[in-house]
Amino acid sequence: MQRLLIVCCALSLLYFCQTSQAGDKNKTEFGHKRAYEGMLIEPTLPVATDVPDRILLSWKQNPANSFSVTWRSKAGADAVAEIAPAEAGPQFVMKARLVRGKTSKLKTNLGTVHMHAATFTDLEPGTLYAYRVGSRRTVPLSEEEQKGVEPATADYAWSEWLQYRTAQESEGDVVAPVSFVYVGDAQNDVKSHWSRLIRESFRDAPRMTFMLHAGDLVNRGNNDQEWGEWFYSGDWIFSTVPQLAVPGNHEYDRDRIAAGPGVDDDEIPKTLSRRWAQRFEFPENGPKGSTENIFYVDVQGVRIIGLDSNRDPETQKEWLEKVLQNNPNRWTILTHHHPIYSSSVRRDNPELRKIWQRLYEKYNVDLVLQGHDHSYGRTGPISLQLSRKLETEENVATGLRVADQSGGPVYVVSVSGPKMYELKQYPAEAIQTDPFRRRAQGKQLYQVITVEQDRLVYQAKTVTGKLYDQFTINKDKEGKNIFEDQAPPLED
Repeated sequence: MQRLLIVCCALSLLYFCQTSQAGDKNKTEFGHKRAYEGMLIEPTLPVATDVPDRILLSWKQNPANSFSVTWRSKAGADAVAEIAPAEAGPQFVMKARLVRGKTSKLKTNLGTVHMHAATFTDLEPGTLYAYRVGSRRTVPLSEEEQKGVEPATADYAWSEWLQYRTAQESEGDVVAPVSFVYVGDAQNDVKSHWSRLIRESFRDAPRMTFMLHAGDLVNRGNNDQEWGEWFYSGDWIFSTVPQLAVPGNHEYDRDRIAAGPGVDDDEIPKTLSRRWAQRFEFPENGPKGSTENIFYVDVQGVRIIGLDSNRDPETQKEWLEKVLQNNPNRWTILTHHHPIYSSSVRRDNPELRKIWQRLYEKYNVDLVLQGHDHSYGRTGPISLQLSRKLETEENVATGLRVADQSGGPVYVVSVSGPKMYELKQYPAEAIQTDPFRRRAQGKQLYQVITVEQDRLVYQAKTVTGKLYDQFTINKDKEGKNIFEDQAPPLED
């Protein structure tokens, strides 16, 4: 018996060694060389059909009594949508009303598709609605398939019924808390790495009011496979939560299709992705010449202003000042891609500080949300009146960390995708003038921001849902901000 036990133990040990060696062998053969994998961008539902897909909800008009939706199909210029107040049972379809959509062609590197858009208007504030979108069939149903179906199904291919609750009506004060998720650059390995982040953010804040993307949603703005990955990652979240976005530098891409064959890349200028205005239904209230890349929207006492930092900031200055000056809302949040204060090495945008930041200070902007630097940085409230010049590696002006009650915007730079850059190191003798209070590299982060009548709560969380940064801004009756830094201790 004892000999048998010894033999069994020896065999077990031999098996363990063999499997361990096999495991080590697999690790050698398939081990990753870097965190940012640079994966092949493979087709992800690239082929459009009659059935609506890549459905995206956004705001083109007043969020309290309207919302817009875009989608695509292979062909057919006839697009429709239906909407009805949601009910506990399926009987709501009896009350559905029809809305005609608008259609335009989009030539992509994977072929021509049709983009559709519809806006639902005359809705009730704070009301849950069910809606669906449809595209006229280009391949008719057979006689057998048409048996027992309604004419609408015989003539159109439909999405599922989706639900969305309109915003509360607002006249400047926050009627109900506004909660939203803000993310920086997704850009690379979107399906592989960004999927888990955007889905974790939804699990964290499922009743959010909207999502905000600070540019570089994809790496190449005219590459249809990359947009396929972006929609694969967001899936039905994008069709039930309004999406706001500003373009990053990677949404500006060479239009090889419009240029035609035989034209060198160097001869093709980078322009805003052809699909931007077709994909996003944003307010057309930007400066002359803008195409839904510059806009503002008011939701429940918060004014969200989107700027295009890829374009000359001077051309947006006059418009921006008017939007800030004539603002009835209690809170103001700005977003653009390139940051006022850069968090990563070899990056700086002094022109934005010179032209835009002065307006942020003058008109009491509360929060500025940015991307581009592929790292994380968050300041305290920075007031230009208390800032001074600082000698950095770029020899540019930067802000002085000021007392909590001094006022001024809080600036945030964040990244949600896997591509990471090294943090900028400020000179040791100028450490007190480093504008950032919390910084990080190598972390995928999403931010949950909640705005109430007199309080704004900001939380940055890792892709695993762990709190990394937090602050609160309390606003008194006179509109003065009191800032509370609540960042948790850093881990070793």
